[in-house]
Amino acid sequence: MFYPCALASAMLVAGCNASPTNNTAALPETANSTTNQTMTFPVTKTDAEWRQELTPEQYRVLRQADTERPFTGLYWNTKEPGVYRCAACKQVLFTSKDKFDSGCGWPSFSDLASAKTVILRNDDSLGMRRTEVICAHCGSHLGHLFDDGPKPTGLRYCINSASLNFEKTNPPPPNPEEKK
Repeated sequence: MFYPCALASAMLVAGCNASPTNNTAALPETANSTTNQTMTFPVTKTDAEWRQELTPEQYRVLRQADTERPFTGLYWNTKEPGVYRCAACKQVLFTSKDKFDSGCGWPSFSDLASAKTVILRNDDSLGMRRTEVICAHCGSHLGHLFDDGPKPTGLRYCINSASLNFEKTNPPPPNPEEKK
């Protein structure tokens, strides 16, 4: 019984684990990028500056592309209205309207808050092909993108809580026309 559970846990962690991210990134072929294009980011800091500004867990996830354990992150089960910002540079990445429960143990989003907030990069680490999600503003590792999300996008941005800061917003007032 122990071995199947250990194998399942390892597969879950591998589902969002990645190789280290630096201040440059090779981009996959997409409509908005070129393969192996090197990119610089608007926010660049030294390793010492990142270590000083981020918690040890945030540093491991954002700057070393580590992955938090499933079902342990602060936001995996958050259901309040708001926006999710990059924990390193405060760029708005996702909104609660696109957050859904994928059952994977990490915050999952079906879409971005706006276009060009992230960079997608091929990740062939751990013997599998995945798509790494990187903050386009500071180059920090956020998580991975999968094609098993809900309609209409069919996407699942599987993002580490440690890479995010949640900013609660007030829900919109009820629409009186909906009650009729």
